[in-house]
Amino acid sequence: MAQNDTHPGGATARPLSPAVTTELMRRYDRQGPRYTSYPTAVEFQEGLDADVYADLLTAADEQASEPLSIYVHLPFCEEQCLFCACHVIISPHYEKTAPYLELLRREIDLVAERLPHRRQVSQLHLGGGTPTYHRPNDLAELLDFLFERFERRDDAELAVEVDPRVTTFEHLDVLAERGFNRVSMGVQDFTPRVQEAVNRVQSVEQTRALIEYARGKGFRGINVDLIYGLPLQSPESFAQAVEQVISMGVDRLAIYSFALVPWMRAHQNKISPDDLPGRDLKLELFAVARDKLLKAGYEPIGMDHFARPDDELFRARQQHRLRRNFQGYSVIPASDVIGLGISAIGDVQGSYVQNEKKLSSYGKAIDAGRLPVYRGVARSADDEVRRDVIHELMCNFRVEFAAIESRHGIEFSDYFAEDLAALATHEADGMVEVGTDGIEVTPVGELFVRNLAMCFDRYLREKQDSDKPVFSRTV
Repeated sequence: MAQNDTHPGGATARPLSPAVTTELMRRYDRQGPRYTSYPTAVEFQEGLDADVYADLLTAADEQASEPLSIYVHLPFCEEQCLFCACHVIISPHYEKTAPYLELLRREIDLVAERLPHRRQVSQLHLGGGTPTYHRPNDLAELLDFLFERFERRDDAELAVEVDPRVTTFEHLDVLAERGFNRVSMGVQDFTPRVQEAVNRVQSVEQTRALIEYARGKGFRGINVDLIYGLPLQSPESFAQAVEQVISMGVDRLAIYSFALVPWMRAHQNKISPDDLPGRDLKLELFAVARDKLLKAGYEPIGMDHFARPDDELFRARQQHRLRRNFQGYSVIPASDVIGLGISAIGDVQGSYVQNEKKLSSYGKAIDAGRLPVYRGVARSADDEVRRDVIHELMCNFRVEFAAIESRHGIEFSDYFAEDLAALATHEADGMVEVGTDGIEVTPVGELFVRNLAMCFDRYLREKQDSDKPVFSRTV
């Protein structure tokens, strides 16, 4: 398979080809999943309920020697960021969060009761919402409660998403004292008029101070999120924002494409369509950011992340063991992921399971002593092999036929004949190289890897004639 050249700044060069034309972007700009899961969440059905989940947990408990991954959803935010597509609860009244934290503790007990022999945790992720919306003492009490029931491994990755506007040094003290070692900070853009347009105003200074304090407390793999495609962005202003983040010495950056999904998140209708960049400008924004990061020595990871060469994410990419789940890219595998809190999604014994999205329904289930799961999907053998292929594309930009054949007992070219035929169009566009031993995504194809992965999505193919908006655009 093709090897990459070396960039003068030290990173592996993945140059953008002049073949990326307006016409090409027009053809590739369509709705498509981000593939944090396969099947995607739109395939979840309400038949997978609390009783089924209880049985899955019982089966998971039999694998007592394997550690768990846990995701905890803390949905509260003080105000609504207009770009956000997460499941959040906006409340300036802090006292309203106490009942939720109590419900969450009771859910933790319900799950722990069904995992009496499997309590070790190799990965914990606090997401939201804004986990640091909660006061440090309340966050400490919740974590202590969790760790009384589930044991952290010494090498566990404990990560938290934070908003620098509401996160204090005391928050980081509480987290560091409980073993947290990774932090991801939302920035999106430092340009004042862009921040005002999306209702997310924060300064360079407060972000830098929090990063420096986190580093002093032993956090590693410090990540900052930026978004391109926001209203009023320009290549010059976004380049400056990227340079400001680089100057902070972060280990990782996520450069996300703005997911415009107003049919799912009505608050996004407050963004004027006239202020949003078009296809050409949006690609230029990403290209500018990518070039800045490559020159600074960062390596591309998956479709939207960058990491320093000494970071675990890059080492995992080199060794082709990078993985992807609902929390993003991961280096620590866990056979089962437990989701806790409203809307949280778990992955247990070959099934995706999702908790109730409404706080009232979540509370009623727990008050009844019932696991608050209301939908999900049990993956078939076909789902598993397609999930494997899609994740290899999304994570490592390559698929080795022999590895897939060995894991799933198939003949790749026969099993995926229809999919490879669909991929041939992209090969003609210079997006991908298909050889006798595998698939390799080209540097240009990395920009459109979601489109490539879609060739292997059986559910999407069956619904290709639907005009109903479901996913964000791929460009």
